[in-house]
Amino acid sequence: MFKISDFSKLSRVSVKALRYYDELGLLTPAQIDRFTSYRYYSIDQLPRLNRILALKDLGLSLEQIARLLDKELPPDQLRGMLKLKQAELQQQSDELRERLVRVEARLRQIEQEGKMPAYDVIVKKVEPQLVASVRGVVPTPPEQGPLWRELGAYLGQHKATTTGPCLTIYHDPEYKERDWDLEVCEPLGAVIPGSERVRVYELPGVETMACTIHHGPFVTINAAYEAISKWLAANGYRITGPCREVYLREAQHVNQTDSTSVSVSQTDPDTVTEIQFPVEKA
Repeated sequence: MFKISDFSKLSRVSVKALRYYDELGLLTPAQIDRFTSYRYYSIDQLPRLNRILALKDLGLSLEQIARLLDKELPPDQLRGMLKLKQAELQQQSDELRERLVRVEARLRQIEQEGKMPAYDVIVKKVEPQLVASVRGVVPTPPEQGPLWRELGAYLGQHKATTTGPCLTIYHDPEYKERDWDLEVCEPLGAVIPGSERVRVYELPGVETMACTIHHGPFVTINAAYEAISKWLAANGYRITGPCREVYLREAQHVNQTDSTSVSVSQTDPDTVTEIQFPVEKA
């Protein structure tokens, strides 16, 4: 018999770990002195301890190991458990490789520009949301004010409650000089009737949305689009759907009737806009 300290030295496992394995029922001492409460271990327990360490090295949790050892699971169940762990480790490996690609892309960007980039791009999940929208063709994006006024008037008539930042969806598949196909949207707290011009529906969620934040006037927002375009190329993503502009701090033209508000909103330094592109790995 070995005292716990001697068994620790022999097995190269800390006393603290041995005590924890005892608490979990993974490796109970062969004998406990009823007067001193000293734990004693047998040399015959080393194979079980080595099995615990081997399974732990494969990434199995101690709870999973306990089930394996106590129930003597048949090979098929053990194989299934290890297959699940293999898939989990593969996913972690893929995520680490993608993170490495992002780190390398950020390093190249810093080396080329000599400073930290002005825009940070993240990929996140966007949940579906109930919206009311008006879609139309406008000469250029800054001239979407009439669409917002039409939508605002309709929501006012129906006493609709909005629940978050409004947004514009850009439906054109490519850049255009004029005649942009836009859809202006207001998130709703409850369903209201739609009309020939106003559509009420659930805007689909997106699992992987590449996003960046633009602080400042709308006239400088092209810098944000350029930044997100470079990021997509550097990190191996492609766009899979319409771009969204979410007005976290609204441009002044939204829901206003002042004919001068559109030009004012273009130079408003307090505007905060999130640009969102649905993407997938190329």
